[in-house]
Order: sequence, then structure tokens, then C-alpha cells
Amino acid sequence: MSADSPRGDTLESVRRAGVETTGIEIIDEAERTARPSDLFWPWFAANVSVFGISYGSFVLGFGISFVQALVVSVVGIVVSFLLCGLVAVAGKRGSAPTMIISRAAFGVQGQKLPGVVSWIVSIGWETFLAIMATLATATVMNELGWGGGTPTKIIAMLVVAGLIVTASVAGYHLIMQLQSVLTWLTGIATLLYIVLTVGDIDWSAVTSLEGGSAQQVLGALIMVMTGFGLGWINIAADWSRYQSREASSGAIVAWNTLGGALAPALLVAYGIGLAGSDPALSAGIAADPVGTLATILPTWYLVVFGVAAVLALVSGAVLGIYSSGLTLLSLGVRIPRPAAAGLDGLLLTLGTIYVVFFAENFLGPFQSFLITLGVPLAAWAGIFLSDLALRRRDYDEEALFDARGRYGAVDWISVGTMVLTSVIGWGLVTNAMPDSTWNNWQGYLLKAFMGTELVEDPAGNYWAGDWSYANLGVIVALVLAFVITWVARRSVVRRQEEGA
Repeated sequence: MSADSPRGDTLESVRRAGVETTGIEIIDEAERTARPSDLFWPWFAANVSVFGISYGSFVLGFGISFVQALVVSVVGIVVSFLLCGLVAVAGKRGSAPTMIISRAAFGVQGQKLPGVVSWIVSIGWETFLAIMATLATATVMNELGWGGGTPTKIIAMLVVAGLIVTASVAGYHLIMQLQSVLTWLTGIATLLYIVLTVGDIDWSAVTSLEGGSAQQVLGALIMVMTGFGLGWINIAADWSRYQSREASSGAIVAWNTLGGALAPALLVAYGIGLAGSDPALSAGIAADPVGTLATILPTWYLVVFGVAAVLALVSGAVLGIYSSGLTLLSLGVRIPRPAAAGLDGLLLTLGTIYVVFFAENFLGPFQSFLITLGVPLAAWAGIFLSDLALRRRDYDEEALFDARGRYGAVDWISVGTMVLTSVIGWGLVTNAMPDSTWNNWQGYLLKAFMGTELVEDPAGNYWAGDWSYANLGVIVALVLAFVITWVARRSVVRRQEEGA
């Protein structure tokens, strides 16, 4: 009996186990009725978050001009969600969640290595979004004079966690209906917010910002890619597995990319305008986006703004927790999908409680978390995309659940590639917590070959050197893993598709 399914090691045993159609089993042909345009709704609703405006401040923090920041943001967001769209094609071709399809590249057992990374990343993202939603609710209520402090935060946390867990446990179809409604609500509310506050942009100040170096521009680009599309890439096929086999792959890529990139591109561009207008506003947006943005709104719009901000954050967390539950099942945890979502919801709630009520700072640790796990996730993405590009046929659905099938138990080429490119990638990034004695180990290749060093300063440690904050390792891991897989696994994929 295998640990890769609730009851056994075959596709049929997964179905007999009573796992819902939103579980890890292959979607029946009769249920594959979704259209490519349906993908717009979940991706738009999950990414029309007010937190996107904060990235305007983060991007300008690299010391680049308005034009450079605008180009970097749009290119980084579109390209990163384009990669998600390519992964979504695998959902149509494999009819299974992303981490099940990934078994074709890593082997049924070997897939557990990227599966664990994916699960941790999803848990981290959804917890972060729940924290932001909780703090946003408390902030807006405080601005309105309806309460504040610990009691308000407790109520906000319970409401937010309840919404996220309930929707994720309900499953795919309810989530898709919910996201289509949230797209309209949050989209209209966000546009109205921009209309009401566009007068706060000082265009003369924004356009007078000095340009930065190539290293600074590249660093901003990688940060944007990591914070947007690459943060979702490990779950992209989860939402396309209900697509008809006859659906256009190009349309799937296009709708996925448009849905994911449209709102963030607009919000980050607007955030660049606000952040470049006033240094105090820029610092406030980075530290407390909802609270700061609320201060420049008319009071009558605060309720609408608060509801829209919270619903957008909840929407993103719902996608994350639903997919993290699927990933947990793909690792061999023998519980029904709703229970897996509930378990992840418990972890989300505990994480939110710790950060909201006990932690002194969470933005730095979260950025550190993104970089640390963003490298191996990028390595996995390179391997997955290269494997997908090499294949000329749809996946063998039965073999995805059988370690004795054509995909085997462990593909050591893919496992070794992910480990190697992650080690190289970690050497080319610097952590966001240079003051931490336990988390400043990255960047060893930058230190050895590119002149980067950790400067200990009483005012706060920092990394010195032209490439210190470029975070080259993320892109290097992705590209290098793609190339190695393309060369080393071409014959392996050919043998698999021939049935050997």
C-alpha cells in the first residue's frame, strides 16, 4: 500500500476512497466543463489586493526612477503570471493538481521534495494574507472610531479565518462562484479608491526621481516576480484541471496571465505614484498599507475601502489554503480533502494569532521567508516547465499514482537538479534580515566572487556591494534548472512517452 493516496497506489483506489472531486484524483471527463475565460475570475480576485500598492514603495526602495520602476513592475508582473499560465496548461493535459502532475518529472516518491517546499510556501502566503486582512479590519474599524486594540483584532481574526477556512473546505465550484462575485466587488471598489486619491500624486516629484543602475533595476524586477506570479506558480494547475481537453492552451495561458497580472500592474503603478510623491507616504505604505491609504480617503468611503481590502486578501488566502490542502494530500497524508483544508486552516489561525498578538515584526521575516523558499520554488518551476515543454503527449494519469509506472519512484536527475540549483541560487541572494545571526548565511557566492559583504553597523546591519539586493539566485535557479532538465531529461521523457 502506497503512501501517495488515501487508500492505495492506484488511481482507482483514490476514487474508491471517497475523496471529493476536488481532491487529488483525476477529474472525470464529464466534469471538465470549464472554459479558459473562467480562469480570469479566481486570479483577478486573488490579486486585486491593496497590498499591491505597497510594492510601489518596495520597488522605489531600490533607488530607481519612475520610468524604470514602472517598466520593471509591468514586465515582472506579466512575465511571472505568464509562467503561471504555462503551468496551468499542465492542468488541462493532466487533469490533476500541480503537485500530482509534477510526479512526471520527479517520480511518484521523489515529488515529495518539491511538494514539501510547495506546501510550506502556500501555508506562508495564506497566513500572511490572513494577517494582513486581520490588521486591515482592525485598522479601518479604529479609523472609524468603532473600536480598537486587542478585542477588535480578536473579532477580526475570527471572522477572517472563518471565511477563509469555510470557502476552502467547500471546494472548487463554490470558490469559483465566489471569486467571480469578488472580482466585480473588489475591482470596482479599487477603481473608485484610485479616483478618490489620484490627486495625492505629485507628478513633478515622481518624474524627478533619479535613475538607478542595472543591478538595482534587476533587483527590483526579481523582487516583483517573486512577490507576484512566482508566489503562485506552484498551484497554477490546480485551477485549470477542470478545463476541457479541447480547450485552447493559448487561451488558458492568456486568461490566466490577464487575470493574474491586470490588477497588480495597475495597483503597483499607482503605488509607485503615491510612494514617489512623499517620502513619509512611501514609508507608511510599506509598513502599514491599509492604515496609510485610509488616511488619504474621505471618511464616507472607509467602510467600502475596508471591506474591499479585506475581501481581496481573503480571496487570495482561499486559493492558497485550498491548494495547500491538495498538496498535503499529494504528500501521502491519509485524510479527506476537507480535513486537509481544515488542518491548514488551523495552522493559518495559529500563525495569525502569533504575528498579530505577539510578534514585534513580521514583514522582515516574511520577506526573508520569500527569498529562502523562493529559490527552490524557482528551481522546481524551471524543472516543471522544461519537462512540460519536452512532452508531446498528455500525461499518463494512472502512472501519476503508481511508483511502478512509467514515471517511476524517484527521478534522480530532477531531484539532483533541484538541490544543485537551489544551492547555487542561495549563494546569489542576500536575506532581508541582515541583523539576524541565524538567517544571514545566504549570499556566499556573492561574497566570494562579486564583492558583496555584510556590514555590521550599530544603526542596523546591511549588505554592501553592487549585487547585494539584486537577488540573482531566484532567476539563476529557474533558468539553470530549465536548461539542465532540457538537456539531461530529453531522452527520459522520450522513453516515458513511448511507454518504456
